[in-house]
Amino acid sequence: MKMPRGGRLLLATSAGSLFVLVLYFQSITRPELSLKNEGVPGKSRRSPLQTLYNGDQLELSEEQRSLQDRREVLEQACLSHTKKRRVLSPKDLKHLIVDDKHGLIYCYVPKVACTNWKRVLMVLGSGGRYTDPLAIPANEAHVAGKLRSLSDFSPAEINQRLRSYLKFIFVREPFERLVSAYRNKFTRSYNTAFHKRYGTKIVQRHRQNPSRDALQQGNDVSFREFVQYLVDPRTQREEPFNEHWERVHSLCHPCLIHYDVVGKYETLEADAQAVLRLAGVEETVRFPTSGKSTRTDGNMAARFFKHISPLYQKKLFNLYRMDFLLFNYSTPEYLRTR
Repeated sequence: MKMPRGGRLLLATSAGSLFVLVLYFQSITRPELSLKNEGVPGKSRRSPLQTLYNGDQLELSEEQRSLQDRREVLEQACLSHTKKRRVLSPKDLKHLIVDDKHGLIYCYVPKVACTNWKRVLMVLGSGGRYTDPLAIPANEAHVAGKLRSLSDFSPAEINQRLRSYLKFIFVREPFERLVSAYRNKFTRSYNTAFHKRYGTKIVQRHRQNPSRDALQQGNDVSFREFVQYLVDPRTQREEPFNEHWERVHSLCHPCLIHYDVVGKYETLEADAQAVLRLAGVEETVRFPTSGKSTRTDGNMAARFFKHISPLYQKKLFNLYRMDFLLFNYSTPEYLRTR
């Protein structure tokens, strides 16, 4: 039996719970290419995975070469910086969304266009009910149960999908993503749930002489206080990070699950179009373009980090170091760690 690219997956049950044991191996063997798009009128029987890896039928374009380079960088970084063995539980698979009709698995990462990707997948799985992703309200795209998670399946079904579906992920420069999460969750007046859930705790622990109103509302957390909260050892001892600032490697486990496409927020439109072409749906749905005029970029991140001490910048970089390494992001020039 051939070992799938990225590793052999062993599935077992223990004490009534599912465990997915992934043994990561460096391998040039291609993934299993058995998926067929049966029952889809007018569709080629070639799956997205076959379209990506059957290089004998496709000239290696600049786009394909870029995707291949990212896969190779990720694989080498995993081999250099992570252990070869790891056990995944069902909760580790909750961020992986499955589209059985088109043979896709998408690991969503908050603050990396995940709302629009969920909208696109809802269009693809709606049977014609939806045609325009932007017609789907953002809050509806995040409603539990609207899209099926890989954790919903049996061990054998999980194994089969991981071997034969196109698995893709979109990532972003870690500190730009972090600043984007802070701006969205702590500086917007409508995010009262986050203010109450996290802001009040941050104010209580990391502000000297807080006012009674700040302790009750938690709606004026500074970026410096947010950073202090993240690097505080008590934070992760008490509970996992919220998904909006959790590290990508902890959400999507890219050293255990072989992602065929690693898209980047910095080249979002081109990479999204590449995924839709591989799925054969580029004429069915269009990935929404961003209309934001205040998108968080490197310059904006630099302004936020300007008031963070070198000590805390270093602690924060160490916290997100694996995401920088795995996805080939350089250390920001504005960072002062000495």
